[in-house]
Amino acid sequence: MEDCIFCRIIKGEIPCSKVYENEHVLAFLDLNPAAPGHTLVVPKKHAATLLELEPGTGDALLQAMRRIGHAQLQVAGAEGFNCLQNNFPASGQEVMHLHWHVIPRRAGDRLIDPWKQTKYASMDQMNAMAEKLGSTIGR
Repeated sequence: MEDCIFCRIIKGEIPCSKVYENEHVLAFLDLNPAAPGHTLVVPKKHAATLLELEPGTGDALLQAMRRIGHAQLQVAGAEGFNCLQNNFPASGQEVMHLHWHVIPRRAGDRLIDPWKQTKYASMDQMNAMAEKLGSTIGR
């Protein structure tokens, strides 16, 4: 995609601080990190959201995140890490190229507060939602 900033980074038109690369994935440091070592992991083939990801690419992305998380534990002073991914603007996605944030974490850093949890009104309501989702997926 011509106007996609991540596609331009992948093509080398815009510089990045590369962390990892293979034939399917590019990983580079976020310009506005939540913590030092915050890395973005993107598929090289453009997909706006997870729904557009080419089959077979997921394993390469997951393995890249695994390697980056391991490295963050070793060199970024991390005691843990988050892998976060948003789909569509309503979820917080700002760049419409599928990407994961791999963010190094330390106990008590409060970088990402837990989300507000809710409850189902009943087990029947919960089971009805599971049934609808399952039927749509085609289990």
